[in-house]
Amino acid sequence: MSATRVFVARLVGCTVFDPAGDRLGKVRDVLVVYRRNDPPRVVGLIVEIPGRRRVFVSIGRVTSISGGQIITTGLINVRRFEQRGGEVRVVAELFGRTVDFTDGSGEATIEDVSIEEHGPGEWAVAQLFVRRPKTSSSPFAKGATVFASWGDVRERTAAGQAQSAEQLIATFSELKPADLATTLLDLPAQRRLEVAEELPDDRLADVLEEMPESEQVEILARLDDDRAADVLDQMQPDDAADLIAQLSEERGEQLLELMQPEEADDVRMLLAYAPDTAGGLMTTEPIIVSADATVAEGLALIRRHELAPALGAAICVTLPPYEPPTGRFLGMVHFQRMLRYPPHERLGTILDQGLEPVTATTSAAVVARILASYNLVSVPVVDDNHRLVGVVTIDDVLDYLLPDDWRSSDSDDGAPAPERTPARALSGALRTPTRGRRTGHGS
Repeated sequence: MSATRVFVARLVGCTVFDPAGDRLGKVRDVLVVYRRNDPPRVVGLIVEIPGRRRVFVSIGRVTSISGGQIITTGLINVRRFEQRGGEVRVVAELFGRTVDFTDGSGEATIEDVSIEEHGPGEWAVAQLFVRRPKTSSSPFAKGATVFASWGDVRERTAAGQAQSAEQLIATFSELKPADLATTLLDLPAQRRLEVAEELPDDRLADVLEEMPESEQVEILARLDDDRAADVLDQMQPDDAADLIAQLSEERGEQLLELMQPEEADDVRMLLAYAPDTAGGLMTTEPIIVSADATVAEGLALIRRHELAPALGAAICVTLPPYEPPTGRFLGMVHFQRMLRYPPHERLGTILDQGLEPVTATTSAAVVARILASYNLVSVPVVDDNHRLVGVVTIDDVLDYLLPDDWRSSDSDDGAPAPERTPARALSGALRTPTRGRRTGHGS
């Protein structure tokens, strides 16, 4: 990014542009979530678009902050912004808040907050610009201003308050999604639902992906339809498909209608396949490029922080279009192979010619044998016209082969996994395959 540290007061009013250079709106606030031991993490911007509607733009979609303008990548959700529990608006809630210095030197009022980039798409509060109380009786006098780090001050809280869900979320902020899911499952049912309702959409989506299906359905049932659709938008399409398949046909279709169209399209396509096939296991979000893309461009794509390691292990090369279902599938290039060639080498010249794709109807057992036989972490999936529709990764296969209660079972006696009950048993309305549109990275 162009800037590594910016002050929120200067961001407010900045114009936001999409990748094509079209104006989207203006920044009105910055949204953060508290963490237990570290400064608050920035989760996104509140942007006012035409019609005076305020929407949320994830900080991960911001590619540049420079010269009074902000560039974003990809589509944004134009649903009206609704603040979730645990989220704090910097301008609306932090500005003007009184804090005490931890060294006992007195109090101050927050006048501005700087945020700093620590990695691609990872921003956090860096410093506070605070003003101490004035020491002169003059009506024109002002107190001294100082910069303070987040650890130098503490917010005033009322003594004796019970720990709120927000405080509990801050306590769990550093846990990995799988560990947070396990922690929530250990809470009483009512408390678990309270905490889940307060989690940000992306965090709740990550946690739901690590939970047994019964608890997923229980939590989703407590959310209103708009919130549930937002959470499903944040989930991996294959996980969202598995969860929707557990719902009633009526609610499943209702949530699909409320989801972002490109996300819903991916889920509908996955619901069209049997759960014990490559189509039922695959994800529709591999990295897809043209044969003219270079090694340097490929390595840049797999470095994205939000990309799952299994998906970053290889790049798919196809003819246009570069979104599933793509043009004709040409082959894959594994990242280790890219490391052996100069940055300017075209990926189309270094394809792995020994790896054959599977079809969407290939059984899960065959896919597992292919991954094991050739020491792979992913295998491409094509349709009858040899168009790429997704990839099956090793974690997809493991999740299928393990027993349904593997997350909570401590058994290691080597007993065979019980036969799985097909999850995606929905009727025609949810099984109409449509075109996915979200994941292309054509060069």
